[in-house]
Amino acid sequence: MSYKLPRSAGGWYAILASLKMFWRSGAVLPLFKSLFTKNACKSCALGMGGQKGGLRDERGSFPSVCSKSIQAQASDMQGAVPADFFDRHDIATLKNRSPLELEKSGRLTRPMLCEPGDARYRAISWDEAFDLLVEKLKATAPDRAFFYASGRSSNEAGFVLQLLARVFGSNNVNNCSYYCHQASGVGLSQSLGTGTATIELEDLTGADLIFLLGANPSSNHPRFMRVLMDVRRRGGHVIVVNPARERGLENFSVPSDWRSLLFGSEIASVYVQPHIGGDIAVCKGIAKGLFDMSETLRGTVDRDFIENYAEHFEEYQRDIDNASWETIESSSGVSREQLRNLAGIYARSRNAVFAWAMGITHHAHGVENVQSIANLALLRGMVGRKYAGLLPLRGHSNVQGIGSVGVAPQLKKAFLDNLESLYQIKLPAVKGLDTLGCMEAADAGGFDFAWNLGGNLYGSNPDASFAERALSKIGFVLYMNTTLNQGHFRGMGRTTLVLPVLARDEEPEPTTQESMFNYVRLSDGGPARHPGPRSEASVIVEVARRLFPRGPIPWDELKTAAGIRGAIGAAAPGFKQILEIDKTRKEFHIEGRVLHRPSFATPTGRASFKVTEIPRDSLEKGGPNQFKLMTVRSDSQFNTVVYELHDKYRRVDSRDVVLMNPEDMRRLGLVENALVTVRNATGMLTGQKLAPYPVKAGNIMMFFPETNILVPRIYDSQSKTPSFKSVDVFVEREGWRE
Repeated sequence: MSYKLPRSAGGWYAILASLKMFWRSGAVLPLFKSLFTKNACKSCALGMGGQKGGLRDERGSFPSVCSKSIQAQASDMQGAVPADFFDRHDIATLKNRSPLELEKSGRLTRPMLCEPGDARYRAISWDEAFDLLVEKLKATAPDRAFFYASGRSSNEAGFVLQLLARVFGSNNVNNCSYYCHQASGVGLSQSLGTGTATIELEDLTGADLIFLLGANPSSNHPRFMRVLMDVRRRGGHVIVVNPARERGLENFSVPSDWRSLLFGSEIASVYVQPHIGGDIAVCKGIAKGLFDMSETLRGTVDRDFIENYAEHFEEYQRDIDNASWETIESSSGVSREQLRNLAGIYARSRNAVFAWAMGITHHAHGVENVQSIANLALLRGMVGRKYAGLLPLRGHSNVQGIGSVGVAPQLKKAFLDNLESLYQIKLPAVKGLDTLGCMEAADAGGFDFAWNLGGNLYGSNPDASFAERALSKIGFVLYMNTTLNQGHFRGMGRTTLVLPVLARDEEPEPTTQESMFNYVRLSDGGPARHPGPRSEASVIVEVARRLFPRGPIPWDELKTAAGIRGAIGAAAPGFKQILEIDKTRKEFHIEGRVLHRPSFATPTGRASFKVTEIPRDSLEKGGPNQFKLMTVRSDSQFNTVVYELHDKYRRVDSRDVVLMNPEDMRRLGLVENALVTVRNATGMLTGQKLAPYPVKAGNIMMFFPETNILVPRIYDSQSKTPSFKSVDVFVEREGWRE
């Protein structure tokens, strides 16, 4: 049974996909010109654009562009949603539209309201919208409201939203990172005293080894593939740890490099396929191999670094010594020979970087996954110096920035003290609810008001039935978006208001964003493409001015983006340089984040080894048709936004597919394109087509967000990140049940 996979991913397909988006936009020249404006990219947090110019990364490298950025830009350049759209389509009809169909419906240009008893949305004026918002907030107790932000919004919008919420009296302030990399933030903070990447982009130019764990940048962070290609060209290694053998991680054609475009580039020097959830065991196996080698090869374990800059090493070494190879092999699904080989490659490297994404964080043990990776870096002193360190591959272009400017359930003490001192006020100190906590409370009837700044909260949630039910119990739900998504119809409150907002490159004033490398960019903004939408920050400040006309916050001073940046620079730790950015146009790394020396912001000043537990495998409880499911995104998708139905890199032409190991298919007597039902206690999907794919036996893959109906509300206890990548399911022939 063949996989029918392409020889290489990227390359001419990526170029043709980009050209298709140019053509579809209906404005080829404007779209092309827009890519060269001084605005930060709207897709992943690898980042490009800003004051160094369009199509340039923070090192100034040109051209830095990928199909994801073009897709996002083309979406924002669509025509407006037709004026009679909601007259022609009621809520019941639009509930059944796919993410792709809704995305292609056009740009939102008018405030839209749906009240109890209404069958469809109707247009209202901005003044009506502001009056209604203020009326609803005045009628709401602070503890019965929550405020949520997407990572595509600006730092300025995020800052004023959290400020409004806290002055209102609520710390129920959260963001989309709780459903992606919150486990990275918690894990790294406990291990190193910082919750973000320890390196800058420049450091990757000196790495001779990159561990890529639980990530598929060929589909999700395409420009990172050039980094991996360059490592291999320098004679270095790329070790891929992923339950699925993704073609793009084996061979990728980088469009901006002519040799790679014509002949492809080998990416993985070693490709290891663990079981889903086997990453802690993999890390322990590598560590065990290093300890074994250290008895004969000096320097394999950096004892000087550990003695001077780390703590709890003895407990960690004892845990590794006590872990048997049999347990490690059984839990990881990887042989000791393979793991020892990985340890050998690591032992010979001079500068290693560990990069990971949601294949690591989306587990009930996500924090421990991250800490297991940090342990490996600490073993060889690969933290606290140039060209080596830890790199969470973050999704949304400003998801990190949104957290940095205070969109979190509890501000760090320095941030809170600065805000209170700046405005001579006392803000609520009790910790608010995280994202899933807000959803759980909503389901219990605990909220009357929800403010959604961008994103698709419904589509981002586990257990889609629960998400729809929970949101429907909220008295008033506000969405601020550029285009339609399923949340506007399946995530409705009793009353729902949708406000149209400007895209980043349409803002009337410059705004800032933060990359995954802690680098703050300044986006110039530009002319609006449609009359009607407003700046996100201006909407929030206008509501605040009307809600608190005589309060302690001088909201009139925050009516400009520069005024907001003045407040950010005074309050947000590490952001002092933003105070001068309007004059200097100088972009910057946030202070104290990039670790080029072994100084750690922990209580003891030392990095900390963490003992982690190998999770028990629940598959042992099931029958022959039980599998571990991990949800994945396609190459034609960004987060919950779907741009095309196909996934060219996996050679499937629809999203209702189950990607399964051919041996598992033979074992169950199933054939390609057979229809199956996938079910568990959370939900069920019928009419799913089987497709053979080189995923680890006993594991399957399906597309997010369609499979959220199957994802239970199981989450990491420390970060509250749901377990999207490790879901127990049964796969059955249609019309057939155990």
